[in-house]
Amino acid sequence: MTGRFAPSPSGELHVGNLRTALIAWLVARAGGERFVLRLDDLDVANTSEEHAAGQLRDLAAIGLDWDGDVIRQSERFDRYRFVIDSLVAADATYPCFCSRREIREAASAPHGDGPEGAYPGTCRHLTDGERRRRERDRPPAIRLRTDGKESTIVDEVAGRYVGRVDDFVLRRNDGVAAYNLAVVMDDIDQGVTHVVRGDDLLASTPRHVLLQRLFDAPEPRYMHVPLVVGPDGHRLAKRDGAATLTDLAEAGVSASRVRQALVASLELAATAPNTNEDLIEQFCAAGVGHLAGPAISLDRLARW
Repeated sequence: MTGRFAPSPSGELHVGNLRTALIAWLVARAGGERFVLRLDDLDVANTSEEHAAGQLRDLAAIGLDWDGDVIRQSERFDRYRFVIDSLVAADATYPCFCSRREIREAASAPHGDGPEGAYPGTCRHLTDGERRRRERDRPPAIRLRTDGKESTIVDEVAGRYVGRVDDFVLRRNDGVAAYNLAVVMDDIDQGVTHVVRGDDLLASTPRHVLLQRLFDAPEPRYMHVPLVVGPDGHRLAKRDGAATLTDLAEAGVSASRVRQALVASLELAATAPNTNEDLIEQFCAAGVGHLAGPAISLDRLARW
């Protein structure tokens, strides 16, 4: 059994990321499981080795460890290409020539009972001639043909969630695998059995479950936890101020003090010795039910 944390090395981890990582680590370790780390660096233009190294340092600074080598999506492009080509050969996909603007406009128009922002299948029924003409103007993305199937998830924090799946992208028009395909293949290949992540990703999970079923792969147990939010109530971002370990260190707040605040936000004791063994024991006793609830503000986290 395996848990994981999979950040994108496009910047420093903020305290919201670190809180989610701590929960994922506790869930795995409390169950006596492996905990693996993966870098979601599909977007090579906006990720860097410097950010990757910094993220690993920050995770270690709050006491987290992991098993085995760190896996990088940028080293798995051949794997994604093979899977996508197999789906294309099985006629489970179609090419999409829509621009981002066209997709936004189509998704915002009323079109039946699909989820908000869903792709309405604009390119699904193009003729071969129309596809050839459009290929002269722009290379296509590849979308999975889903026929609006529904997927049901029983999340251990959020509860039962049902989502209708749109024809989502498997490969972008620049040839790079899309996140939704890559993350599922990574979890399958790494044997991930528990996925802990922010509840902003809950709406994407029906897509992942549909792919897992398509590949006849085991479905992991999901746990989508509340986010840490900024003063505006939205997901925490760099604009919200001293939110990274680097910024907090410059303000005189140590990594160990940040760890104590994160632990307190999980309703676990934040007093010394506060060792990993202590935290695991407390987390085993507390269970996961107390993790449900509203988002946690940055100001509230700072008071712990």
